[in-house]
Amino acid sequence: MNEQTNTLNTGPTVGQVKKQTFTFGQTGEELTLDCGRTLAPVSLAFETCGTLNKTKSNAILICHALTGDSHVAGFYSPDDNKPGWWDLMVGPGKPIDTNKYFVICSNVIGGCMGSTGPVSRNAATNKPYGTDFPVVTIGDMVECQRRLIDSLDIDKLLAVIGGSVGGMQVLEWSVRYPDRVCAALPLATTTKHSAQAIAFNEVARQAIMADPTWNQGNYYETGRPEHGLAVARMIGHITYLSDESMRHKFDRKLQDRCEFSFDFEADFQVESYLRYQGNKFVDRFDANSFLYLTKAADYFNLENAYGEGSLMAAFSRARCRYLVISFTSDWLYPTYQSKTMVKAMKKNGLDVSFCEIEAPWGHDAFLLPNERLNNLLSGFLDRVRAECVRGDTDAI
Repeated sequence: MNEQTNTLNTGPTVGQVKKQTFTFGQTGEELTLDCGRTLAPVSLAFETCGTLNKTKSNAILICHALTGDSHVAGFYSPDDNKPGWWDLMVGPGKPIDTNKYFVICSNVIGGCMGSTGPVSRNAATNKPYGTDFPVVTIGDMVECQRRLIDSLDIDKLLAVIGGSVGGMQVLEWSVRYPDRVCAALPLATTTKHSAQAIAFNEVARQAIMADPTWNQGNYYETGRPEHGLAVARMIGHITYLSDESMRHKFDRKLQDRCEFSFDFEADFQVESYLRYQGNKFVDRFDANSFLYLTKAADYFNLENAYGEGSLMAAFSRARCRYLVISFTSDWLYPTYQSKTMVKAMKKNGLDVSFCEIEAPWGHDAFLLPNERLNNLLSGFLDRVRAECVRGDTDAI
């Protein structure tokens, strides 16, 4: 995530939130994964904010990006100074207004932020799964989310919203469960990874697996592959930025010196920044989860999964309204990929709105303050709410 200052006053926080856990599969309802293996029990960490209305028609599911979590908004405790990852968008009076909507966000399966993943304990061995954990897909993630939504007794989601890998989940929801989604808002995303995106992910995975402490994924008792994971994060972080943003933030400025060191310390500010991002990431994320989640993103291919190679056929399953948003400087998932999905949606006669937002910050732009994005989301959700929320439009 690109670190920029939140300069927009988008309303107060939702306040204190609580991480919850939903577990299924204890009594025979095991999860059958796309890879053919089964998994049980399965737990999802999730959080909610806002109030579910009497008809349960105002629920919005927010899907996080690659290394995100369920902590989308608010704070864990009164003295917590770190809000949720999309706090600038979710809350009272904000674009995703919790005075109107009941917001749900869960950590994906395969993750390491409370949901079942490689770091979880395997009941058969009483040790962490490591790479014995089955490979999961975006479809598997959405299937788990669907079971969570069922547990909340919600028949139909007012909207599903997400950026990047979260946007892939949004697209999957819209064609996998077309009768359970009123509106879908995929931001800065794609229907399938390009060869370039797969290549960056593979280099990042190799950085982890080349670390001697990775130990084929069995490192939980011997020490984590911190160096490999840090390098993997550095590689990924470069793809989230743009040339313009890096020139603006760093250019060729030196770090804490007036001349070159003539050694292999961090001479340039951009070097120091990437090392900082890599080291910070190691403190909060699991290396095996990074392998699994990047592989899930690489496997995602909507047209093959639902259209036998035709994106138009895949979107023929959809019934929802769409708001598709791309960003001018996003070279990881460039605008032409959004236009391709919009074209396929429109050929199916779907209700589609599309906007390419001018933003210099690269792929991370959907996470940063942007008045244009705020207005688009709030306006679209107001329209969907007017058309889809049943009865008690005050959301209580």
